[in-house]
Amino acid sequence: MRLADRRRLFSYGIREIWRRLCRRSAGIRLAVTSSALQVPDRLIVAPTDLRALDSFVAEEILEDRFPLAGRILETFGESPFSIELPSRAFAERLHSFAWLRHIRTNKTEATCAHARQMVSDWIALHGRRPKGIAWEANVAAERVIAWLSHSTVVLQGAEAGFYRRFMRSLAYQVGYLRKIAGCLPEGETRLRLRIALAMASVSMPARAAHIRREGIRLDRELERQIMADGGHISRNPRAVLNLLIDLLPLRQTYINLGHDLPQKLIPTIDRMYPALRFFRHQDGDLALFNGASSTPASELMSVLRYDETAGKPFKALPHMNYHRLSVEGTTLIVDTGHSLSAELSRSAHAGCLSFEMSAGRHRFIVNCGAPKYASRSYRQVARSTAAHSTVTLNETSSSRIVRSRFAGPILLGGVSEVEVERWDDMHGNDWLRARHNGYVREFGYFHEREIGLNVKGDKIKGHDRLFLPEDKGPETGPFAAAARFHIHPAIVLSRRDEESVVMRAPDGETWIFAAPGLDVLIEEDIFFADVSGVRPSQQLVIEFSPPETSEIRWMLRRGD
Repeated sequence: MRLADRRRLFSYGIREIWRRLCRRSAGIRLAVTSSALQVPDRLIVAPTDLRALDSFVAEEILEDRFPLAGRILETFGESPFSIELPSRAFAERLHSFAWLRHIRTNKTEATCAHARQMVSDWIALHGRRPKGIAWEANVAAERVIAWLSHSTVVLQGAEAGFYRRFMRSLAYQVGYLRKIAGCLPEGETRLRLRIALAMASVSMPARAAHIRREGIRLDRELERQIMADGGHISRNPRAVLNLLIDLLPLRQTYINLGHDLPQKLIPTIDRMYPALRFFRHQDGDLALFNGASSTPASELMSVLRYDETAGKPFKALPHMNYHRLSVEGTTLIVDTGHSLSAELSRSAHAGCLSFEMSAGRHRFIVNCGAPKYASRSYRQVARSTAAHSTVTLNETSSSRIVRSRFAGPILLGGVSEVEVERWDDMHGNDWLRARHNGYVREFGYFHEREIGLNVKGDKIKGHDRLFLPEDKGPETGPFAAAARFHIHPAIVLSRRDEESVVMRAPDGETWIFAAPGLDVLIEEDIFFADVSGVRPSQQLVIEFSPPETSEIRWMLRRGD
């Protein structure tokens, strides 16, 4: 590791240590002052929750089986908060109480009493000391939103004693979020925390000045994190949907109660919708870049039905650094950017110049996506360049994933500059050319990718080129390069000849991938972003060896 990278890693580690100390001291200060905590006597409103409901989950929970984070925990009558949990992801989902929404599918007196008992258990076992996974910022913010949104479930038929304990715990958690707000790095968690505090300010009795103050703080965070093109600074397409799911109910709650809305709230939501549509493929799912995983169709549709800006998606998101080529039901989405900071790179992927392609009602070429609930090794593999539909040199990622003891896995070095050109040729075909410097330091080569979509939307041409900077000669000997094209699991591959492969969708939509003069290999693959979890898939691979072969051409055309 170079000295400059060591210094950046050390600097980031120091900032993270300070943040941890800040959060710990916030918990201590809150515990000291908890006796003077002002506890509201009631809730004014329960904001809507737009997330998908599942009656099966509700039935399982009533039988003391918890299907969360890809695992099932059977408690045999014990509280799930008092026993060992199967994974960290499971613990986060359990302590977030996001599963409360499923209880609404069978909102009987018995189910509400069951949910109330679990809330009571949590308060008794974890509610008095801000410590552990239950009090991590993302979990605590989600829990506050869930308790507010589903208070009608928890409080239906509640006795006065439980009502007071519930309100006291809720006020305590809101106070904790308020104290740690300045201790968090930039990113989705910090924005969700501000959403939770704004939601609490209007859901519980509060002075107008307090509601206005939380609205101003939310405005500031929206301005920092939502870019001018509507994308989120994480560059994760799924983050846009996740945030809209919380921002839309917050907007409606302000309106329903007659409060003045934060000035940035409505303009920001209106700006985010075109970005969300930009990443939507022909099958209705979102593109898999920078941490995006599977998207339940019901959640996406529940958000899109409030879209008042509906129109044709933009050709590019210049601040988020993505391009979209789309004609006659064929869509290409290309990543032409890199992580904006070390803090934001903790969930970023090394997928610069990767692309996804969909046609008809199906995705054909994808990235592997991010696993929702998987081991650290799987998550690391999913972030590598090889898990993206782009070129990899010597099985090395274009940006290195470095694990810091305090900061976690962040991206260092690699891609720092991306040059992009976009034009229409004389026939009306749409062309994109982009290059990045991610491999210059280690291998001495730039990677340039050119993609063109014809005016009929039935032919795609691709050109990948590795070239040296003008002022330098070769710095390395021959090495292995591979252009990967990850295929969606729903697509069936069949070989035509050594140079071409047929890709067939379940409804018969067919595309032919060809690389004249080159061997196109079909290899086993893993798709991380399926709704059902990690599943096997296939990939097309073109291997070549610079400097002997430094460029390849490939094409896709719709079959008969």
